[in-house]
Order: sequence, then structure tokens, then C-alpha cells
Amino acid sequence: MKQTFVKAAAMVCALAAIGCAQAPVTMPPAQYAMLEISTTDRVIPSSYSATIRGRQDIDIYPQVGGTIAKLCVTEGQTVAQGQTLFIIDQVPYKAALQTAEANVAAAKAGVATAQLVYDSKKELYAKNVVSKFDLSTAENNLLTAKAQLAQAEAQRVNAANSLSYTVVKAPANGVVGTLPYRVGALVSAAMPKPLTTVSDNSVMYVYFSMNEKQLLELAREYGSIDATIKQMPDVELKLSDGTIYSEKGRVESISGVIETSTGTVSLRAAFPNKGGLLHSGGSGNVVIPNTYKDCIVIPQVATFELQDRVFVFKNVDGLAKSFPISVEKINNGKEYVVTAGLTAGDVIVAEGAALLREGTPIQPKQQTAAAAPAAEQEQAAAQTENTEE
Repeated sequence: MKQTFVKAAAMVCALAAIGCAQAPVTMPPAQYAMLEISTTDRVIPSSYSATIRGRQDIDIYPQVGGTIAKLCVTEGQTVAQGQTLFIIDQVPYKAALQTAEANVAAAKAGVATAQLVYDSKKELYAKNVVSKFDLSTAENNLLTAKAQLAQAEAQRVNAANSLSYTVVKAPANGVVGTLPYRVGALVSAAMPKPLTTVSDNSVMYVYFSMNEKQLLELAREYGSIDATIKQMPDVELKLSDGTIYSEKGRVESISGVIETSTGTVSLRAAFPNKGGLLHSGGSGNVVIPNTYKDCIVIPQVATFELQDRVFVFKNVDGLAKSFPISVEKINNGKEYVVTAGLTAGDVIVAEGAALLREGTPIQPKQQTAAAAPAAEQEQAAAQTENTEE
């Protein structure tokens, strides 16, 4: 009888052990950072790729052909309007001017001779010594001589201009660009590459583009394009090395034509360049501050997209529930301004939304951390009871 009781007890313990081994382990809800929605006033910058140009970038081409006889500037030199940049070989143009001046002198002599003949014929005609035909012929010869003089004068002016064009001068104040042609190089007005470029860098023009939707939003916010230019806040320039330029600029013009190929419109901002840090041909990003009143701003990592719609996961009774929202996408790559779908007091998953599934049990990280010691206490108590038994 006693042996049977021992076998039965052993069987009960074995079954209990099997049952304990097969008992499912309850996993705690996943831990997620939560964000309670509230409204606030925010200034969120928008960034636009931009190119930098001088206020004037003037390509310098020669107006006459010849070899460069003298180079009067160096690359990067600051020049004033009217300062000599190049001198082209002047010998043939001086000779042409001398020839033109000699032709003018000969033409003047021809006019004087024709005038004397005409005056003589006129007196003789008055005395009926010569015919009307002789007088008209003399008059026509005088007119021809005067026309030849005018033609010679014009040739002399052209020769003088050509000689002056051999001295290439700066058309405006600025900085000299590269100098691809040196002394002895043959140049002409039809050459494909300019002698150099003179850039007026006292004020730099920074060009950037907006799409049609962004332009319409600006026009609605300020009332019109003209009002937008007047009332837009100062903008900043982010340089290619990631630093912010010390001087702020102003948007001065907005193109009235939308490029059909890109769907964008060009804008121009002006930045002072007293220190000469900005260079024509550089690149950067124009940063425009956007002010939002009583708005809801959420991080982009708290959202996910499905079929061109943006969703968030709300914490509803400890479960993740997805809800569509409408957002204004700001091209800073970090945040969204929510225009519909969320209200103050809602609690959403702040990160990892793209990895969640509908109905997943979730728990705020701060609550999970507080509950962990209690769970450890319950486990310790259970182990104590088993030991006592």
C-alpha cells in the first residue's frame, strides 16, 4: 500500500513538472517612447539649394583681333571701372588710323579744289561765258568731293575706334576671374572663350527655386507676390562647408514664369559681401524661416507612409492604433506640421512607427521601467514559496 502511494506521488510530481515546462511565457508589452500632442508656436526653417553669382558677371571679349601685347592684371585682382586689363598689338591699327587721316586730308584738298572750280564757273556763268551745263558739272564735282570727305572722316573714326579697342578696359568695378590667354596669344571677337570675367562681388545674388505649391502658399500668406517680397523675413545662407554665413539677405525678386520642364519658379536673394567670403559660381542653401502659430509639430520618425498618405500610431488602451493625418512637409528633413488628424492631448508613438503593426500591445518606456521592480519582486516571492514547500 505504501509503495503504491509513493508511485502515485511520483507520477503527480512528474505531471506537474511537465505542466510547468509547457506553460506559456507571457511577454511584457514592447517599450516605445511616447509623445503627448500639444500646440505651440514654432519657427521652422526651410532649406533650398542655391547658386551664388556676383551682382554683375561680365564676360570680357575683345572687339578687335590680334595678339595680346600686354597683360595688365592678375587673377583675383580687384579692378575699378575703366582700368586697363589687356593691350592688343596696336601696330596695324595705328597704321590704319594714319592711312585714314591721310585720306581725310586728301579729301579736304579735293573739296577745296572743287569749291574753287565751282566759284569760278559761277562767276563766268553770270557773265554768260560758260553754259549752265558747265556750272552744274562744277557743282556736282563739289558735292562729290564733299561726300568723299565725309566717307574719309567716317573711315578715320572707325580706325580710331579700332585702335582704342586694342586697350581692353574693365566695364565695371569687380574682381578679375581666370586668365586663359597670356601674352602672345592670338585673340579675336569671334573667340568662344572670353579673355576673362569681371565680377562685381560687393553684393552677391543667390538664386534658388520653389515649386508651384510653395509659391502659392507664400502668395496666400502675404496676399500677393509683391507683398511677399516686401514682407518676407530675412533669409540665411548655409555655405558648402555647413556653416551659416554671417550676413543675412533679402529676397529681391520672384520670377513671374514657371519653368514647364521642372515646375519651379526662380527666386533671387541679395547678400552683402563686404569681407569677400562669397565667390561667384559657388553653391549653398538658402534657409527661410517659417513661423507657425498654435500648430502641432511632430518628428518625421513618428510617422510612416502608405500609398502617399501619412499615418501615426496612437496609444489607445495600451494598443497601437494607426490614424491618417494631413501634414505640411517642411524640407528640413526632420519635422512635419500637422494640419489635420491630431488634437492636443493625443498620445502617439514617437519613434519606430514604421516597424509597428496594427493592434500591437505597447507601453510607454517610463511606465515599463517603473513596473520592472514589481515583476522581479513577484518572481522572488514565488521562488521563496517553492523553496518552503
